[in-house]
Amino acid sequence: MGSQRKDRLNVFQSLRVSALWFYLLLPSAQCDNLRCYYSPVREKGRKVELIVTECPPDELCFKADGRYGNHSALAARGCMAKKDCSQVHKLRFRGTVYTMSYACCDGPYCNSCPLVTAGLLAITLTLITVAVMAGNL
Repeated sequence: MGSQRKDRLNVFQSLRVSALWFYLLLPSAQCDNLRCYYSPVREKGRKVELIVTECPPDELCFKADGRYGNHSALAARGCMAKKDCSQVHKLRFRGTVYTMSYACCDGPYCNSCPLVTAGLLAITLTLITVAVMAGNL
């Protein structure tokens, strides 16, 4: 009798975890526009909270690198038109002229830095933690 009750609890727990997955992933599956991180032009190494933004159609995520000579000094992230990707131009920032280069990518949150974990990894770790705490694994 105890074994059947435990099996039903495991099935119920699995259904709740599946429902949570569905709830968290459905909105991103319905949206056709790319989601990227945004941060304004800033000095590299300066802490900034990345903001999630949804790119307009025909735009990609980008990471920008601003150089002063051989020194990488500025950074930025956001969305930009495909035709502007891989371009280099000059930018005056706080009185200094930097050479800005842009690298584009076409995956959700692909312009994150290595320290930022996005989307599925965070969701997966959360769900595994919940399952372990519930005694399901």
